[in-house]
Amino acid sequence: MTLKSTSAAMRFAAASVLVATTALLGGCGTYEPINPAYFNIEQGQLPTPNTTLNIAGLGPCTDNPDRSLHLDASKPVHVLVHGCFGSSGQFRGLAQVLAFHGQQTACYTYDDRARLSKVASDLQQAMGQLAAQTRAPQITLIGHSQGALIARKSMTESISQTSPVGPSSLRLVTISGPFSGIDSARTCGKSWLYPLSIGLLPLSCYIATGPKWADITFSSRFIREPGTLAPQVTDYLKIDTDERNTCRREEGGRCVEDDDIFTLAEQRQAAVETDTRTRRVEVNAGHVEIVGDKRVAPTKLISVLQEQGVLRPTPVAQLPAFRQLLARVYETAPATQQNQPKTASQP
Repeated sequence: MTLKSTSAAMRFAAASVLVATTALLGGCGTYEPINPAYFNIEQGQLPTPNTTLNIAGLGPCTDNPDRSLHLDASKPVHVLVHGCFGSSGQFRGLAQVLAFHGQQTACYTYDDRARLSKVASDLQQAMGQLAAQTRAPQITLIGHSQGALIARKSMTESISQTSPVGPSSLRLVTISGPFSGIDSARTCGKSWLYPLSIGLLPLSCYIATGPKWADITFSSRFIREPGTLAPQVTDYLKIDTDERNTCRREEGGRCVEDDDIFTLAEQRQAAVETDTRTRRVEVNAGHVEIVGDKRVAPTKLISVLQEQGVLRPTPVAQLPAFRQLLARVYETAPATQQNQPKTASQP
């Protein structure tokens, strides 16, 4: 290689490092600071706990350092899995919504830079322990964004040689999952560029996202071979979000932080959607808006979950109290008319 060609290759490598690093960091949301005020949730209509569990990765849907789970071992459990730059506390509001309707939750916390295949395997083991240590008739696994990829993989036969969980019936819900790979990681998936960058391209991808970079590209085995859902999975609800023209934060009438993270093309994947147990729902909502944050209530998600039988209908007599809960938990106005929660009297 001549000095001139070597110099050109080095310039290409430097450019690749910059592009890959900055683009990959754009594939996530933003960190939410931990606030001790959100360390607990209201009891709502939850059943009285009769068991305390300590399972690696599983804990309450708060950022409370105490990760002990207090559950009624005979009732169904909903397990929520956050995306990158997320935490269990991100789902505190949704856990409050479920608690209001008498449905108990647990949240799975993990290193969001680790290999997704490893996290999925760990989640599968945690779910197995949850099933073994309770008599829960059904476990519903709900994953958002990167958590959607992890949740589904943990429910497949390919992730390990053992059954995903014990005798419990399984239900899967994924929300805004990039099942075709993350576009901002596309450069990292082009292996033919690795030698041209003198090995700096994969290094930059690793620096940007950690070991998981090898699982989130369009060409990765994790994406290309999503696996077949295990027989215990009775139902799979796949919620895709059309995030175009959405905004997470405005200042002076101008959007300063959009909520458009993954396109529909990134979320669609034939190998994931052809399973006969799959029901797909498309929602016009931003990436964070769909699951809510400390300022915005996930009214659209609530409607979908109630329509699809995941979240119980809200009794008419409890609608005022539920609106007050949303306003209190999410520090926002009550749900708008078009996103009213489904009531028990509605078909």
